[in-house]
Amino acid sequence: MNKRKREEEAGNSNSNSNSMEIIWQTPANPPESQDYILRNGRRHVRPYYFEFISHVKNRWAGKTIVDLFAEEFKGRPYDYYVSAVKCGRIQVDGEIVPVSYIVKQSQKISHFLHRHEPPVMAYDVSVLQNELDVLTVCKPASVPVHPCGQYRKNTIVGILQAEYGLAPLFPIHRLDRLVSGLLILARNASKADFFRQQIEAGLVQKQYIAKVIGVFPEDEIMVDANIDYNAREGRSTAEVENANGAVKGKAASTKFTRISTDGTHSIVLCEPITGRTHQIRVHLQYTGHPIANDMLYLSEHVIGRSAGGMSADRAAANSGHSPEFIFHDNCPGEENSRDDFSIDPMCTNCPNLAPKGYDGLEEGLWLHCFRYSGPGWTYECPYPDWASLPE
Repeated sequence: MNKRKREEEAGNSNSNSNSMEIIWQTPANPPESQDYILRNGRRHVRPYYFEFISHVKNRWAGKTIVDLFAEEFKGRPYDYYVSAVKCGRIQVDGEIVPVSYIVKQSQKISHFLHRHEPPVMAYDVSVLQNELDVLTVCKPASVPVHPCGQYRKNTIVGILQAEYGLAPLFPIHRLDRLVSGLLILARNASKADFFRQQIEAGLVQKQYIAKVIGVFPEDEIMVDANIDYNAREGRSTAEVENANGAVKGKAASTKFTRISTDGTHSIVLCEPITGRTHQIRVHLQYTGHPIANDMLYLSEHVIGRSAGGMSADRAAANSGHSPEFIFHDNCPGEENSRDDFSIDPMCTNCPNLAPKGYDGLEEGLWLHCFRYSGPGWTYECPYPDWASLPE
């Protein structure tokens, strides 16, 4: 159950006071069905208060608490951090500190934030098979598999817990957020370890389908090109040997077989032998037939990336710690519920449901995982609608 703290704000000379209720959550608070708002084809998460925790790095030490946040987490204005420190939404080692406080190495910094998760497409997470120790689902595109970055409830694991009461779950492989298809989740740690051992031993075969630009060659193609991932840009490149025989990145191999074509697009069977970041997408680009709606790899330049101002919360780790949360008389109160969720006047994302930088127009890739198989087992997922080309 969510932890609650109600504090009377300090009264003024006329003894007037306003009460406010802050409900904050930890990873121990399971997602619930009422946490979601479905609107305009998107699944939104009702904003909630959450404690983000980080520890003072070497380069942070010696800075004031306000300067630290203003310089490192630029998604919010300087004045916000001043107010947040003054009213205790930013604390050091569980204590409220002045805005001039100098942070020291390894101290714990808590940022109690009105968290707005990015929206995802509002498709159902359909259960394919629900066995004693294995669950398989069809993952919709745009939904991450597990909590990461700005996502905690708007994940496959979160939605399955909220809508089906399925927990704990152990994803035995991952699909990129924009990729759809088969996702296998173990129901216990021992089964997850069973799958992990088979995957590490190279005993598991993975099959995807993609809709690509152009007429893909009829003969089977094996691409052996190293994958070099650039974390800063969020994209990979296919690398080959230079004149000196050197090559960047990690070895990667993918087998491609054309399934059908209409002269404009082709449906291609993709069988990755290795598992590198964006491997199928990059190797298809390498063949000259990129995924037809993959804006990241259709061009040499990154297009449509929505990351502005989101780094503040990525730096914080999940924690079950919930210290006393005291609001002082210089903190604004929480307003009444509007538009299905409570508006926080200090929040830099309110009154919108989505955080700044997300326009809600993102669609899924035409890349779909449809089969995983290993010694004595096979799991499959139906093809998506886009996989049918006109005759």
